Amino acid sequence: MRNELSGFVSAFWRTLPQLFASLLVILLVWLVVGVIRRFLPRALRRAHMRRALVDVIVMIVIVGLWFIGGLIAVTIAFPTITPGKAFTALGVGGVAIGFAFQDVFENFMAGLLLLIREPFSISDYIECEGIDGQVEEITIRDTHIRQTDGQVVVVPNAMLFKNPVTIRTADALRRTTIIVGVGYGEDVDEAREVIRKAVQDVDLVRNDVRNVQIFAQNFGSSSIDFEVTWWTGSKPIDIRQSRDQVVAAVKRALDEAGIEIPFPYQTLTFSEPLLVRQMEREEA
Repeated sequence: MRNELSGFVSAFWRTLPQLFASLLVILLVWLVVGVIRRFLPRALRRAHMRRALVDVIVMIVIVGLWFIGGLIAVTIAFPTITPGKAFTALGVGGVAIGFAFQDVFENFMAGLLLLIREPFSISDYIECEGIDGQVEEITIRDTHIRQTDGQVVVVPNAMLFKNPVTIRTADALRRTTIIVGVGYGEDVDEAREVIRKAVQDVDLVRNDVRNVQIFAQNFGSSSIDFEVTWWTGSKPIDIRQSRDQVVAAVKRALDEAGIEIPFPYQTLTFSEPLLVRQMEREEA
């Protein structure tokens, strides 16, 4: 018993310098991580990086430092554990973890690529797979989108990375269109000019940038249909407000010009003549 205890004490004293060196490595890594936490985010923000991307870069750097420092400390404290053996064990464990958290890693990588590529930004209006709204937050795992009805949808980043995304506010202007019908008895050229002037006078119509376009589209069942196209702001509220003002302005202008906006007409055809009888009201 005494010999075993003596051997244990001797082994401890022999390995004490190695343990001390391992602790020094851990302490050094801890100090370096503290410096990185303090100065690296400031440097990255000066480069105008997104806050979420800054957090991800700092996290990856810190995890990498702890991984390398921990591996060095283990190999110093236990010389029988070589870096090759440690990497082999970590590789087997990493494969098992990868299968278990496949979706998490997929969203993580998709979020990292979205933050680096920046296809859209905070406050952009986007649409993807039926989800339509304004981007409020982009994290490493998901994106928060506030729909026009006020509800917030948390979308996994893998969905935004793998599917087509429509960025409605990628440009400051968007085109919108309505159909205006005038009666068959009206002058087409006159009606076109009346509609053009009415649309151009609307405040939200950006005819100073791009012209209003009006084309006679087709022969409708009751009217000649004009396709009226103009440019306005790219936000959904801009589209709705400009459409409201254009419809009101066109209706007012056509009424003032005496141009008919027809109701649907129906013509009934009978195979045989109809007998029409006039009924007279008997006087009491």
